[in-house]
Amino acid sequence: MTIENAPEPTITDRATFESNLAALRRREKAHTRAGDAIAAARRRLPVVEMDAGTPLIGPDGPVPLIDTFEGRQQLIAYYFMWYPGRPAAEQCEGCTWNNTQLDELSYVHSRDITYAVFCQGPYDESIRYHDFMNWTMPWYSAQQSLDTLLVGRQIGLMHVVCYLRRGDRVFETYWTTRRGVEAVDINYRLMDLTIYGRQEPWEDSPEGWPQSHEEDTRTNGRPTAQWSRINAGRSDDLTDGSPGPAEPSASPDSGGCGACR
Repeated sequence: MTIENAPEPTITDRATFESNLAALRRREKAHTRAGDAIAAARRRLPVVEMDAGTPLIGPDGPVPLIDTFEGRQQLIAYYFMWYPGRPAAEQCEGCTWNNTQLDELSYVHSRDITYAVFCQGPYDESIRYHDFMNWTMPWYSAQQSLDTLLVGRQIGLMHVVCYLRRGDRVFETYWTTRRGVEAVDINYRLMDLTIYGRQEPWEDSPEGWPQSHEEDTRTNGRPTAQWSRINAGRSDDLTDGSPGPAEPSASPDSGGCGACR
C-alpha cells in the first residue's frame, strides 16, 4: 500500500475538524508535561563515577575519556554500532539515520555540552565512514574500552550516554538505548505529525494505511542517507588495502537497528 492508493481519510467540516483537534491537543499537552516531569526526574538521578582516563582512539591516537569533553562540562556520547570488515552499505542504518541529522551543534555547545560519537569498531576503518558521510562531529573508537564504558549493557547495540566532568573527575549521569536514541532524531518526530506517520508495520494506523517501509531506514540496500554521497561521486570504500574482513562485533541480523522497537 502506498500513499497514492491508500484509502481516503474521513472528510469533515472545519468545525468538526477543529473540535477533534482540540481534544487531541489536550492529550498532546499532557504528554508534553509528562515529558517535562520525566526530564525533571532525570536531572535528579544520582551519578556514578567513571575512570576519567579510560582510553579511546581519536585522530591523534589514544585519548582519555576526559579529553573527549573538549573542555566542556557535559558530554553526550552516541555509541555507534559497527560491523568490522563490512562495506559501507552494510553498516548500521539506524546509527547512520540518527547522526546524519546532527550537522549543527552550536546550540548544544552553548549549554556547555559536547556531542561526540564513540564508535564500537576500529578507528581507522570507521573514520573513513565518518568522512564518506561528510560528518563533522567528533569521532572516536571506543572498541578497546567497551567493557568499561558500557559495563553491564549489551555491547554492539546503539546507546546514548551522558557524562558530567567536575575538575579531573568524570561521572555517568544517564544512558538509554533502542528507541531511547530517538532523542537525536528529528525526522521521526516530523513524520509523526503527518496523517500517515512513519509508514512502518509496527504502527497503530487505520486499516489500509501505507505501512510498507519494512526496511526502516534503508533504501535499495543502503542506509538511505548514503545515496546522496554516492550520487555526488564520493567513495564509500572503507578498506585500507588489507585482505580479508574481520568478524563483525554484532551480526547485522542481531536486531540492533530495525528491531529496536
